[in-house]
Amino acid sequence: MVSIRCKMLVKAELEKLGIHYTRVELGEAEIEEDISLQQWDELNATLKRSGIELIDHKRSHLIENIKQVVVELVHYSEEPLEINFSEYLSEKLNHDYPSLAVLFSESQGITIEHFLITHKIERVKELLIYDELNITDIAWKMGYSSSAHLSSQFKKITGLTPSFFRKIKRKRKDRLNDASNDHP
Repeated sequence: MVSIRCKMLVKAELEKLGIHYTRVELGEAEIEEDISLQQWDELNATLKRSGIELIDHKRSHLIENIKQVVVELVHYSEEPLEINFSEYLSEKLNHDYPSLAVLFSESQGITIEHFLITHKIERVKELLIYDELNITDIAWKMGYSSSAHLSSQFKKITGLTPSFFRKIKRKRKDRLNDASNDHP
């Protein structure tokens, strides 16, 4: 908001939607209560038509929390989940999953599930490179129902099977070792 007119427009729209506010200043508005997604969408659509874009710090914070939960689960957890991921996320963030999913998709342009899968595949790559676990153990560790499911998802994301990926990495590592042994 860069003018008095913008402030007046925002105040009018908030009042029209029955949203109570404590103040509207240049660049920000303070809302008294949590508003529904429907109210948010209506306000956002109306203001966008006037060239004003909403930024909700609570929503941004919630999106960052979703990402953090995914990263912690995938990269730092030693055991697979005992419950469904959507339940886990809902419990962890104290929000219903459908609302989290809509918010995340609208903001990030991908689903939470795709974000989770992408991180899982990156973690699988790390585990394949470390070469300490076989594919069945990696599948269990990452919460896949089977090594076939892991392989299918891995190939869909990377274009390679986990076995082929590991083989390529081994060859590359061997070539580097050979090159360093050739030059004293």
